[in-house]
Amino acid sequence: MEGLSLFFDTVEYRTPHFHPEWELIWLTEGMLSIRCGGREHRSGAGDLFFFYPGQVHEFQKIGDGASFLCLQISPRLFADSVPALEQSVPEAPCVNAYFDREACAQLRSLLMQMTEIYLDQSPLYELRCLSLCAELLHRLLSSMPCRRMREDERAQTDQRNARLERFIHFVDENYMHKIRLSDFAEAEGCSTSYISRFIKASLNQNFQDYVNSVRFHSACRLMAAGERKMLDICEESGFSDYRYFSGAFKRQCGLTPEEYSRRMTGIETEPMRRSLHSLERFYSRDESRQLLKRLRLD
Repeated sequence: MEGLSLFFDTVEYRTPHFHPEWELIWLTEGMLSIRCGGREHRSGAGDLFFFYPGQVHEFQKIGDGASFLCLQISPRLFADSVPALEQSVPEAPCVNAYFDREACAQLRSLLMQMTEIYLDQSPLYELRCLSLCAELLHRLLSSMPCRRMREDERAQTDQRNARLERFIHFVDENYMHKIRLSDFAEAEGCSTSYISRFIKASLNQNFQDYVNSVRFHSACRLMAAGERKMLDICEESGFSDYRYFSGAFKRQCGLTPEEYSRRMTGIETEPMRRSLHSLERFYSRDESRQLLKRLRLD
């Protein structure tokens, strides 16, 4: 449905990212660390989070993994009828902090109802989805503390996110080689110290830590593909030497690369989608119906 998406997702990690849509997630299983606005929120099953368009956030599993139901809503859906909607910015993403148990249960019920309609796609289902979508947005934005984003602030946010996208692309294109922050700063026409502060504020980590994270995920992806020697994986992922490579694995997961590879063998039997920035599983329509049915029974 144009301007609206609903899907189940099982995630192990998703590096800092943002969307042009409103995003409401309901953690249905497991525990998840959500980093947003310089803070970490540790969430459990039943928790709800609401992100405004352009808000940078990051997911990291706690324990065995986490699954959630996600609703993404394009601001274009209500731009003409409610122009002020696009300027409303919740102060914090944790819905449970502002709704009592009964109100949260009502939000989850509306989300389940909408998901069932979305999956069945009976005639004119779009109208019912839009109605429920409007109801959810109204409840969220009328009960959560919000501020009005000024036009100049919106422009600054768009500029920040555009620069952040360029930085992420710069790292993706160069992590396998020696990479220097000064090169990106020069391309942006800024000082290295300014770009360093920009990355820290945007990603809640410094330049080298972010690069090491991308290299680590690259190595994990190559291990999952199999048939490569560990030294080749080290070099292809951009690590300067094997000791540094091994140290990165111990910092990230408490295991050596060899231990991690052996542990991973035979575990990833489900169709997980692995990239430099995420390890997650999406579900088919039939699988989503079964997940929704299980949610209703819980």
